[in-house]
Amino acid sequence: MKKTLLILPFLLALAPSSKADLHHKVTASTQLVVNAAATQSSRLGSSFSASGSNIDVTDGTTANVISAGGITSGIYSPGTISATVDDPGQAFSFSSSYTQGDAVPTSAPSVGAVPNFSNVTSTAAGTAGSLAGTILSDGTITLTAGSSGTSAVGQVITELIVD
Repeated sequence: MKKTLLILPFLLALAPSSKADLHHKVTASTQLVVNAAATQSSRLGSSFSASGSNIDVTDGTTANVISAGGITSGIYSPGTISATVDDPGQAFSFSSSYTQGDAVPTSAPSVGAVPNFSNVTSTAAGTAGSLAGTILSDGTITLTAGSSGTSAVGQVITELIVD
């Protein structure tokens, strides 16, 4: 038994060795954002449509003509339309539709001004207030909310690679 114990360390020394590289990386970050004021707007264009059956139309002076109307400041205004039944006593239909669009502005709005369009979304600037973020060496993330229009994001990424 004593001989076996004496030979054992030599056998272990002759055992094949293994090599392993170990890479460990920790990345920590916080992102604190205070939004700027913003306005988005869309200008609505004018539209006109007319349809019918068994109808004669006139612009008031010429038969079978629908007035071209006019455009002022980018707004279309349809002209006068008169409709009469083509065959009295028979079925007929007539419909017309008009949507007035937004006027075309003559200059760009100044900073902070909102254009007079049909579809406008405006948000005020954010205020930092008590907005804060910290990450401790043990990976503890502490985020403090700010006022409206702010956001805070914290993250810790731990990467372990064994080659």
